[in-house]
Amino acid sequence: MIYRVFYNLFCGVVTVLCLSLSAHATPWQNLTGEQLEQKLAEKFSAGEYSSKGADSCLMCHRKNEAVMAIFDGTHGMMNNKQSPMAGLQCEACHGPQGKHNKGGKEPMIAFGKDSKLSASAQNSVCQGCHNDPKQMAWHSSTHNLEEVACSDCHTLHSAKDPALDKLSVNDTCSSCHTKEKADMNKRSSHPLKWDQMTCIDCHSPHGSMSESALNKPTINDTCYSCHSEKRGPVLWEHAPVTENCVTCHNPHGSVNEGMLKSRAPQLCQQCHAPDGHASRAVQEPGMDAFGGGKSCLNCHSKIHGSNHPSGSLLQR
Repeated sequence: MIYRVFYNLFCGVVTVLCLSLSAHATPWQNLTGEQLEQKLAEKFSAGEYSSKGADSCLMCHRKNEAVMAIFDGTHGMMNNKQSPMAGLQCEACHGPQGKHNKGGKEPMIAFGKDSKLSASAQNSVCQGCHNDPKQMAWHSSTHNLEEVACSDCHTLHSAKDPALDKLSVNDTCSSCHTKEKADMNKRSSHPLKWDQMTCIDCHSPHGSMSESALNKPTINDTCYSCHSEKRGPVLWEHAPVTENCVTCHNPHGSVNEGMLKSRAPQLCQQCHAPDGHASRAVQEPGMDAFGGGKSCLNCHSKIHGSNHPSGSLLQR
């Protein structure tokens, strides 16, 4: 009899606990990414913004140096009407406060690697303001398709954004593009490792209408923006030159002279068969005119094209 009383009492307590837990919402820290986005959508629909703006946020966050650094950068300028701080202030990016300041009962939009929000959800906040023509190709860009968030590259709460500084943007890009970082440190490369040239001189990180997110319509147009002497037109053209510069060159760097993908004559023989010609790959450099010095270029020196009437073989 006593056992049955205790059993019924235990079942009653469990039932009350289950009912009490189901009556309260799940703590937002434990929500999944999808549930968090739904909760934030509900907050935006309610639109309960703070009447005191950033002052409400700084009551708790003013001792955080990373938070206060927003006032050192463009986003923290109150005298710039395009700045978030001149409008809804912190809530312009992090969403309406609602009851967040009452013991942190409601979530806010968080950015960075620790955020539970998807990259597209985070980026939609940035694109609310940054929707000029420079970002028009973002949706089809590799960075967007690979779910890279704006905050993965950009730092907003700072005086200078490393991704916008010409002296540090290469470090930002090469932190992910490690193969290109290795290439740019090879013996023959563009002056990227000395910050005399940047990745964004050729590429648009927000995407473009051309391949490899190039700023120019084609690879050759990109190269010609600096190497104009190779543009032509010339009387005698070399097919790979007019077609694509990267047929022979690695623009990020190479162990071979002139950023060539491989040394001559091996490079030349990828297209030119040695039939009827002595341009064979010799075992030891310097054995004959075809292996010594510049190999094929000893005779065919105008490899990018010739304007000489007798330059059909690119020899003069």
